[in-house]
Amino acid sequence: MISRSLYIISLSVLMSCRQTDAQSLPEQVSIRQEGNSYELLVDGAPYTIKGAGLEFGSIAELAEHGGNTFRTWRTDNGVRSAIDILDEAHSYGIKVVMGIDIARERHGFDYNDPVVVQQQLNDVRQQVIALKDHPALLIWGIGNELNLRATNPNVWNAVNDISRMIHEVDPNHLTTTSLAGISADLVKDIRERAPDLDLLSIQMYADIINLPQRIRESGWTGPYLVTEWGATGHWEVQETSWGAPVENNSTVKANYILERYQTGIVPELDRCLGAFIFLWGQKQERTPTWYGLYMEDGKETAAIDAMHFIWNNTWPENTSPAIDSVRLNGMAPGSDIFLHPGDTAEAFSAIRDADGDQLQFQWIIMPESTDLGDGGDFETTPPVITSWISTPDQATTQLVVPNQPGAYRLFLYAFDGHDHAAHANIPFYIK
Repeated sequence: MISRSLYIISLSVLMSCRQTDAQSLPEQVSIRQEGNSYELLVDGAPYTIKGAGLEFGSIAELAEHGGNTFRTWRTDNGVRSAIDILDEAHSYGIKVVMGIDIARERHGFDYNDPVVVQQQLNDVRQQVIALKDHPALLIWGIGNELNLRATNPNVWNAVNDISRMIHEVDPNHLTTTSLAGISADLVKDIRERAPDLDLLSIQMYADIINLPQRIRESGWTGPYLVTEWGATGHWEVQETSWGAPVENNSTVKANYILERYQTGIVPELDRCLGAFIFLWGQKQERTPTWYGLYMEDGKETAAIDAMHFIWNNTWPENTSPAIDSVRLNGMAPGSDIFLHPGDTAEAFSAIRDADGDQLQFQWIIMPESTDLGDGGDFETTPPVITSWISTPDQATTQLVVPNQPGAYRLFLYAFDGHDHAAHANIPFYIK
């Protein structure tokens, strides 16, 4: 395994070679203030962010749908180097808010220990030096949700030291940090301990419709980004009696995205310099479909259609199927659905396609996820079960319930033959 220091040295050498080949210079990124309004500038020209959170998703498809910026969470995602990502972004004319992974208190990091804090600063310096002159770079994102389940305000002192260091070695780019929500106490801590930051970044989900009010209540008067927004969070939804959060289907999610953008983001565009939908890709978090705008096989959902409309004010030529209803034994998701061994349960769906495409269906079952992360931490995808389903490729089907008590979800996927999909799931419990 390559060492961290060797990785940074190799990254620096590679960056130097590629920069010479591209004959590109770093762009000067700044913020212009006029009264209470702010504007992001790139080499003096206004720049409007049309953004997505993207770590393993398709940069080409982001550009195709009208996005012009994406954020990452770290410079090394373990699959592709930051240089590869920046190079590809630049080839599509896309800018990057480059995330820097900063240790979290909830993972055991001690911000009262000056030795480990200094080691982290030194490591970040090398990452910045290696990437600072890339023409696709827009802003440095210092850490992600460092306030989540944290009690030590010294983390903001460390963030300020990192921001100050970045400005010393890279005068061309801005610095921010992404917060889980926003409050008056949090803003007070950051103002006092991290004044070197150029702007704040806020992450909210269903509550983003209240973002203008939350900003006013917090006392923050400067510019900001929304670096995560999208589906209703798994902590914000109804639960079954056994504690399973009830996920919205893909059609409801797309409708919420349109509503939340208009309600929570548009009214603040004189101070909100951009928003990044989460997630331009797919991941397991409570379910495999909760937050990703894509299916695991790369098919697009209606959330992509919604973002295409937001960025272009027109709909894609072909859109995803729409779900009107999914039922198990006549009951909708959110009902306490109890089944017993030997039962035969009826599963029903009503799905339409605005383009008249012929739909293909897939029903599967998964045990309820128990490998639960926190704040986006890694989770293992539960195994897929199909043997309980009589006709898994039809719009309606039956489940023959086995003697395997526990919590499960029935998933329905519908495909239109044009790389679009709809999805829904229903939690149920075998007694």
